[in-house]
Amino acid sequence: MSKYHRLWKYVQESGRESLKLTFAEIESILGMPIDHSFLNDKKELTAYGYRAGKISMKERTIVFEKMIESMDEKAAYTDGKEKTE
Repeated sequence: MSKYHRLWKYVQESGRESLKLTFAEIESILGMPIDHSFLNDKKELTAYGYRAGKISMKERTIVFEKMIESMDEKAAYTDGKEKTE
């Protein structure tokens, strides 16, 4: 199990479209400091239906974004209007 499993579960259980957490909040959830390995391990998050979006070193925050999993969900985001090319 990944050392970031608790964070991934927290993000998934939030159910939010977008979730912005500070480094301090993340460290509190994990019970340990985050380190450079996060950049490699963040790809595990896709198995939970999310991805790591913007990482701000200045603000010390990470934005987690829900991934669109199906055409039905995509249609909900575009008010049911299908895009044509």
